[in-house]
Amino acid sequence: MKDMLNAAKAAKFEITKLTTQQKNDALNAMADALLEYEAAILAANAEDMAAAKGTVSDVMLDRLQLTSARIAGMAQGIREVAQLPDPVGHILEESTRADGLQIRRVSVPMGVIGIIYESRPNVTSDAAALALKAGSVCVLRGGKEAFRSANAIVNALRAGLKSLGITENAVNLVQDTSRASATALMTANGYIDLLIPRGGAGLINACVQNATVPCIATGTGICHVYVEKSADQEMALNIIENAKTSRPSVCNAEEVLLVDKAIAAEFLPKLHQRIGQKVELRLDELAQTIIPGTPAGEKDFDTEFLDYILAVKCVENVDEAVAHIAAHSTGHSEAIVTTDDTAIAAFTTGVDSSAVYVNASTRFTDGGEFGLGCEMGISTQKLHARGPMGLRELTTYKYVITGQGHIR
Repeated sequence: MKDMLNAAKAAKFEITKLTTQQKNDALNAMADALLEYEAAILAANAEDMAAAKGTVSDVMLDRLQLTSARIAGMAQGIREVAQLPDPVGHILEESTRADGLQIRRVSVPMGVIGIIYESRPNVTSDAAALALKAGSVCVLRGGKEAFRSANAIVNALRAGLKSLGITENAVNLVQDTSRASATALMTANGYIDLLIPRGGAGLINACVQNATVPCIATGTGICHVYVEKSADQEMALNIIENAKTSRPSVCNAEEVLLVDKAIAAEFLPKLHQRIGQKVELRLDELAQTIIPGTPAGEKDFDTEFLDYILAVKCVENVDEAVAHIAAHSTGHSEAIVTTDDTAIAAFTTGVDSSAVYVNASTRFTDGGEFGLGCEMGISTQKLHARGPMGLRELTTYKYVITGQGHIR
């Protein structure tokens, strides 16, 4: 680990000096290498899949699995990052004092970005691409379930860099998947300039509580959809079905449904008919009197299921919906379905999450969907970055002051 961190720290000075064209060329070479190394990546992933079967859920297996199409998508994602504007070197603000001293605030690379993530091999290439385009080196620490896949992907990315004579140490993968290696990254002061955890609540909380390097809280998504009494009910059903079932294993999937009591007797049977065969509905006391389902347990409104499970609660009005979200949300994404402008104003003003939707699915909280390119993660905190973290959020800034012999 110490050798890797030293190599990463040394590499950042080379990567910081790359021009936009050099970075774009490097990204395209990395994308080419992913396709060239496809057979090795798929073979490694097959080993991961075989080891994981029977130990993780089907939806988690889906997150782990790679196919030729998914590898092609990863390569395309890297190429799309190459097409994005360079976030480095922008004059963010400038002013000139009365005495002629010029002060500029300029965007610059972070330096070395550490990413701790779990069983999603595509994060490996996404993170490496975004870090490089932002002028930074990455140190990746994946989960043990996906280690073989991640290692094969990193070997390909490093080969792409090497083909252009760019240091392979721009992309690094920690070979140890024990907790000790994660702790080492969290406390690598002087080496890691920014740490980003991507995964479940346990990982994120461990990083936030133990990190002595700057850390972004990301990912955990107890996302709500609130169906207000004036809602177009067919629209609401479409949104709920998409938010819950299109990909339940991701952080922007819906976990909790709130329904106005005024329409519960009419709406909940429609909900049960639409998704009840596919989704386990965990119901509060009122909902249990209307449709069949599982009684909601004490923790069901505070759980990121990442599965075909939906907690359902009936509320009096928009104020109770906002209060429930304030008490149980992780600050990720919440949606209201309504035709009432007053309810829209109350919800969008009152809900304090990184993404607040009106008549749309929470599944849009994603860097690609927001036009940022593939994202590094979804920040649920308020300092430095909030919501999908694209290229701009992976830079910092410094002041450049120009004088003509000025003295104070």
